[in-house]
Amino acid sequence: MADPAFELYDLRVEVIIPEGGAVYCGARPGDHFELRGEMLHLPPGQGISIYSLAAVLPLLAAKQRPTDPADWMSTDAEVACPDPNCSTRLRIRRLGRRRFLHAETTAVPMPPEAGA
Repeated sequence: MADPAFELYDLRVEVIIPEGGAVYCGARPGDHFELRGEMLHLPPGQGISIYSLAAVLPLLAAKQRPTDPADWMSTDAEVACPDPNCSTRLRIRRLGRRRFLHAETTAVPMPPEAGA
């Protein structure tokens, strides 16, 4: 049996700042990072607030997976900065899908009934 595979979306998370909005997290419009598989990639010389990252992090694994079109995870894409005085948002955008082999992502073998 060939090694089972699955697909995840690559994600781009971009800072959105409303015109005239207050910024306290150090973000600049257009700041972003990409998530490819489990690896987070920031452009050279750019950082991200750990508090902003903590606000968006719990949603990323779910956003990577295909969802039903009616599921809110398919439609809702913005996360507020956790500082209630900061106007920034983090917009999560799905990019292309990336294919992964089960054996390349875990040491746990597939159960025999999964191959049936």
